[in-house]
Formats: sequence, C-alpha cells, structure tokens
Amino acid sequence: MAAMPADSADLGRADRGRPADLEITSPANPRIKQLVALRRRRSREQAGVTLVEGLAEIELALAAGVTPLTLYYCRQLATAESLPLADEAAARGTEVIRLSRPVFEKVSYREGPDGWLAVVPAVETELASLQLPPRPLVLICAGLEKPGNLGAILRTADAAAVAAVIAADPVTDWGNPNVVRASKGTVFSVPVASATTAAALDWTAKHSLQIVAATPDATTLMTETELTGPMAIAVGAEQAGLPSEWLDSARVRIRIPMFGKADSLNVSTSAAIITYEAVRQRLQAGELPNRPSIRSRYA
Repeated sequence: MAAMPADSADLGRADRGRPADLEITSPANPRIKQLVALRRRRSREQAGVTLVEGLAEIELALAAGVTPLTLYYCRQLATAESLPLADEAAARGTEVIRLSRPVFEKVSYREGPDGWLAVVPAVETELASLQLPPRPLVLICAGLEKPGNLGAILRTADAAAVAAVIAADPVTDWGNPNVVRASKGTVFSVPVASATTAAALDWTAKHSLQIVAATPDATTLMTETELTGPMAIAVGAEQAGLPSEWLDSARVRIRIPMFGKADSLNVSTSAAIITYEAVRQRLQAGELPNRPSIRSRYA
C-alpha cells in the first residue's frame, strides 16, 4: 500500500485540500486479506468490528452517529455524486483508502457493488445498554437462523419506531454482513441486543413488559388483542416456532388471520404485520411511536 498522488479523477473531490487517499491496487495486499477475513463471525468478534457495504447503508450508519474505523471506496464503481462521502468520513477521523476495481470486487460480498465498504465498531448488543421509553414496544426474535430475516425485521422496527429488537439464543450475530445488508443499515438506527432466553425473559420481567407470543396455533387473533401497553412481541423460527419458554411466559398467544393452505408466513412478514397492528392501535389511542436517541451509543 502506498500513498498515490491526486490524478485528474480526483478533481471532483469535495475537499480538495485533503491529502490524497492511500490506494491499494494488489489483491494480495495483507490488508485485503484481513478485510476478506472479516466475513467470518469469529474474525469480526475478535477484532470488535463489522462490515458495512453500500452507500445507503454507510450513510445511514453515519447518520446514526457511527464513525467508521476505515472507509474503502472505488472510483471506478462509485458515482460522482457519492464521492463527498469520503471527505465526510475523513473529517470524522476515519482512515480513507482507495481500492482499484479488481481489489474492490474481491472484498465485496454483494452482487453489483457500488464502490463503498466500511469497517465500523461492532454493534452494541448488551441487554443492559438498552434504554426504554414509556410504554415501549419491543420485538423478541427467538432462535432465528437466517440473517435476511433478522435484517428485514430491523427495517420494520426502524419504520415503526420499535424501542428495541432482542435476539434470544441467536444463531447468527447482529454484525453479520448479510444482516447489515438486509437491514439496509438500520441495525445502527434500532437498539439491538443478544441474550439467552433466560436472560431475555428476566429482562422483560424487570421492565414489566407483557409478552405477546405469535404462533399459528393460537386461538386469539391479533386484531382481538390489545397491543397498546408496554410489551414484547415474540416471534420464532419458521420451522420450529417459538420455544416453550416464550409460550409459557406469554400473557397471550396470538395469530395472524390466514385463509390459504400454508400454515405459516415468513417470520419477518409476520413480525411486520403484528408490529403494525400494534402501531395502528397506538395511533388510534393517540400515542405517537417513540424511542430513545441512539446517537450516544456510537459517539
């Protein structure tokens, strides 16, 4: 890796006074090997970081107060309009590195990369770090396996101003690049936590949250259930469903009205439907969704 002088392609830089970025042109560079290794959960956890790829995802992370440790970009893939992002990150103290197109395509983990990849501090996932607003709405994801489902649930949680999303006995981690990708970066805008089922149940009891268990075996429809109080809506994996601990601890078990032949919906779809039924009821009762600011978690 070596510092490269600014060339004609750099004339569009928003901050022309900033020194030229370092550039890596060899796929065999040790930093590239380390970057590729961060796709593995163990490597991410040992380093205390995660990967964020994509302009929109990185911009949302920045808006949530995240300061990337390193920002990698490729001018051949990035749009001219997106280039000021490098200056914004550098102004925050982020190391900015340019990659040649072949090198960026090696480190990218998505099809059709847009030329932006960041290494950011790992997402805070401790239950003790969660701060709840009055009458909170929390989502519990029990034993979910697919990163795409967790990411999609985060997008719903962000849109609905859910106070927190907790992964109970998680199979994947919140820093999984595919969780970040599927969430469109909302893993940084929604407070999240990981915990054992026992710890999560203790936490809900400590905060006086009523547990609402979503299960297709329930006799009560979600539309027949009051969802305006402080509560945690629990959803389980599509094949196994909710573990007995959550079903036994629930104030009520509810189901979504279904009239087809399939016996279940995708878990992220189910979570979205029930969450927005809760939002509908709260709006009807004159309550506006709210959650604490999360900027301090990354400052």
